[in-house]
Amino acid sequence: MPNKIIGSVPNLITLCNLLSGCVAIYMAFHLDVEFGPLTGLHWCWIAIAAAAVFDFCDGATSRLLKAYSEIGKELDSLSDLVSFGVAPGMMILNLILGYSMHPWLCFAALLIPLLGAYRLAKFNVDTTQTTSFRGLPIPANAIFWIGLAAWIGRYGYPGTAAMVLLIIVMSSMMVCNMRMFSLKFKNFDWHENFRRYILILAAICFVIVWQVSGFVWVIALYIFISALGRKEAE
Repeated sequence: MPNKIIGSVPNLITLCNLLSGCVAIYMAFHLDVEFGPLTGLHWCWIAIAAAAVFDFCDGATSRLLKAYSEIGKELDSLSDLVSFGVAPGMMILNLILGYSMHPWLCFAALLIPLLGAYRLAKFNVDTTQTTSFRGLPIPANAIFWIGLAAWIGRYGYPGTAAMVLLIIVMSSMMVCNMRMFSLKFKNFDWHENFRRYILILAAICFVIVWQVSGFVWVIALYIFISALGRKEAE
């Protein structure tokens, strides 16, 4: 019995990821509504961020407890699709709906969960993505959209054509074959983790200068460093 309880801990954390994603989806349809001191948009960001924390913790916990399971693997992907695919997709859909004079174009945001699902399916069957990724990880894609939503609130709506183009580009990044380095640390060696340290330092600077909207530049830098590393390897 104790082993079963211990083995279920990572799955319970994964379910917290899923729960956070469900909350984010609800908030995505109430972006301008005030819930206490914050609007639905802010709570949507917080819920997606909480899902990212749970997503990190479930993997770390399963390694710590040596509680690996096929159910846990599948549950993780399903939770990620909701929290980092459907939730940001609904957030962007409703943002476009609130700004655009062509409301039907908001459905372009459905590419985010659709290609996010394809990206997760590819990851599950690709044995070469153990130490690096092929394509933009779906949590990183969600972080980009949180940053963009904050950027819109701070600097204004860039236009629906620009939004649709960004949706196509960023969604396609998830299913492309470009090698992208993992953000997980195996050790703290400076040489082995040089790119990770650079990204962390840049992220701190971007967030200090632009607050939440700085995450747009964090993910853009992540893509750029990954592409640069690929060229160096070639």
